[in-house]
Amino acid sequence: MNKNGPPAGKDSMNAPSSEDWFDPEATTFGDRLAGARDAAGMSQKDLARRLGVKLKTLKGWENDLSEPRANRLSMLAGMLNVPLGWLLTGMGDGPDAPSDAVLPDDATKMLTELRDLRAHIVNTSERLGRLEKSLRSHLEACGIE
Repeated sequence: MNKNGPPAGKDSMNAPSSEDWFDPEATTFGDRLAGARDAAGMSQKDLARRLGVKLKTLKGWENDLSEPRANRLSMLAGMLNVPLGWLLTGMGDGPDAPSDAVLPDDATKMLTELRDLRAHIVNTSERLGRLEKSLRSHLEACGIE
């Protein structure tokens, strides 16, 4: 795996098109995670901190040594602004191939805040679903329907 350029098998001398940058046949989950993180302008340390995981854990995911649990997958997709399905399979729209465009610092900060808020919303939604399920079970056990 090549985390600093196109996925393995790609010609690093020619700029890839957005269609083949993350070819599902040539990339792994770790490749897509690292590429989406790079496209989002985050370091491994930044993403690990935002996810609440150890840097070693994130590196394991990017190196395909382990995989995140479902709740972390949802948070990753939200923080990196990519569809969960793409992150898992490579199918669908992922980030565009790198370009020479550089965002101003204030725009980057706003995008980061938007990603953080999206991840928080996903996490809160999952918690709400678990709480609702628990409440229904409790009410059933008490004979209240």
